[in-house]
Amino acid sequence: MAVKATLTQEKDAHPSRIGLVLDEVYLRHLPGNSGHPECPERLLAIENALREAGPLEALVRIPPRAATQEELALAHSAAYLALVRSELLDLHGFAELSTGDTMVSPGSLKAANFAAGGVLEAVDAVMSGKVNAAFCAVRPPGHHATRARGMGFCIFNNVAVAARYIQQIYGLGRVLIVDWDYHHGNGTQDIFYGDGSVFYFSTHHFRAYPGTGHPSETGAEKGCGTTLNVPLPAGAGDEQVLEAFQSKLVPAAQGFRPDFVLISAGFDGMRGDLLGCFDITPPGFAAITRVVTRFANELCRGRVVSVLEGGYRLQGLGECVVAHLRAMQTQREERPVARSA
Repeated sequence: MAVKATLTQEKDAHPSRIGLVLDEVYLRHLPGNSGHPECPERLLAIENALREAGPLEALVRIPPRAATQEELALAHSAAYLALVRSELLDLHGFAELSTGDTMVSPGSLKAANFAAGGVLEAVDAVMSGKVNAAFCAVRPPGHHATRARGMGFCIFNNVAVAARYIQQIYGLGRVLIVDWDYHHGNGTQDIFYGDGSVFYFSTHHFRAYPGTGHPSETGAEKGCGTTLNVPLPAGAGDEQVLEAFQSKLVPAAQGFRPDFVLISAGFDGMRGDLLGCFDITPPGFAAITRVVTRFANELCRGRVVSVLEGGYRLQGLGECVVAHLRAMQTQREERPVARSA
């Protein structure tokens, strides 16, 4: 799973270089049956699409690592981390995580640790200037995992761990999380709901799993006003999601002025997805990518790390990811001088 045809060594990278986290360790997390939508074949579909996408030669490989328990504890309770280790460390065969909705296998603990750690490596690469931005093709996904519960195919909340890591390791005060998955990221919202230093924006189908994400959910206490949910109707396509980003997200980002942007990049809003009923096309994902990258260039030196969440129609997933990465690269080439941190 080397994706060698699309990657360059750092010394030969183009100035608009984009980092890529993609590793065979993520194939070790098995869902337990051949019909499960969150399957290893998702990453193989992305790998194949990247190999065939000739113009993506400026991607720079970022090797993942395992997140430490201390790093995972930035977003999860000690009790939950202990539960995960007790259930997965010596697991034989397939099981369901006791907190629900997540099938696990003997390789799941290592994959989940490397999923969170891979995103942290991407953050390090952006902060060091090795890459301008990065995409993390990791699994299991993360945005449904709360501080004390894994659910919705998720074990650790990769984006939430990264947000806290950005703040604690690099001292950046404000992190914006943009979640365009078809399903609402209840876990991410829950972790930062009363915070205020992390702004959570989500477009999603409100009637879908897990049933959260109403517009009235705007944050609490110090976090009042730093959660922005924009539920979209069934059948929503490129125009509706782009309008939500332009009219809702852009003003919110300009008011919040983030120091770093994380994307929960779920592609299950694509046309014909197995678990969604939106109608977003690859050009639609490219358009919203450009919106995010444009204001990131203006507000936070273009610091963006995008993390795979959903996306379950194998024939379309790779095409959507390629469109996303091409949009990231194109926008970088017109990068303006940005404010300092």
